Amino acid sequence: MKKLVAYITSGYPEKSFTVDLALALSENGVDTLELGIPFSDPVADGPLIEKASHKALELGFKFKHLLEISKEIAPKVDTLWMGYFNSFYQQNMDKLVPYASELGVNGFIIPDLPHEEALAYSKLFNSNNISNISFIAPTDSDKRIQEIVKNSKKFIYMVAYTGITGSGNAENLQSFLSSIKRYTNTPTYVGFGVNKDTAKDKVKGADGVIVGSAFMDILLKDEFSYQQKILKCSELAKTIKEKINT
Repeated sequence: MKKLVAYITSGYPEKSFTVDLALALSENGVDTLELGIPFSDPVADGPLIEKASHKALELGFKFKHLLEISKEIAPKVDTLWMGYFNSFYQQNMDKLVPYASELGVNGFIIPDLPHEEALAYSKLFNSNNISNISFIAPTDSDKRIQEIVKNSKKFIYMVAYTGITGSGNAENLQSFLSSIKRYTNTPTYVGFGVNKDTAKDKVKGADGVIVGSAFMDILLKDEFSYQQKILKCSELAKTIKEKINT
């Protein structure tokens, strides 16, 4: 069974909604939830996630809200925190990582923390059973892929193309996936530009997909009520899960 990871922006449009949405997604095919941490300069995110991030900050999102949301979600859903390193660093990593583990959070996704710099936190992550998700990009050489995946945990985030999230750019991923799988048995999930139309094609040769902008597109539509947003996101999750497994 191929896996579905869903990204949602924490606290948008409000904290209780994030909890309700997360639980609904987990009941409709989502295996792992990425709780995005709103950030003022999300350099790796596409326009939809960036817009939601800015709106969440305007509405008063604070890091403490991520902790409160996680306390309700993490015991019930496989939960990861996705954010830029400054958001984590400001909380004091030595205190934050153990606390994340206490809450039941299983991993961090930090797109702007290079592999070489992440190694400094390996002992901290490992001792608290927190996975620091590794990124692999099409521009990485075989030598670099081998180095990055050597100690990869939980899954490898394979960037489907070079750029930002949410684009529909298509690439032939098969040879790239093969080069990753030569060096590791860690599952490889494809992210960036995955939606209901592209998921079936992009998951070929991979172990799962990561979907963010497609969910955020629904959440940003002001004409939908909270209940409608949750219903439409649940339907989307169910559709994508079926497509990647047929």
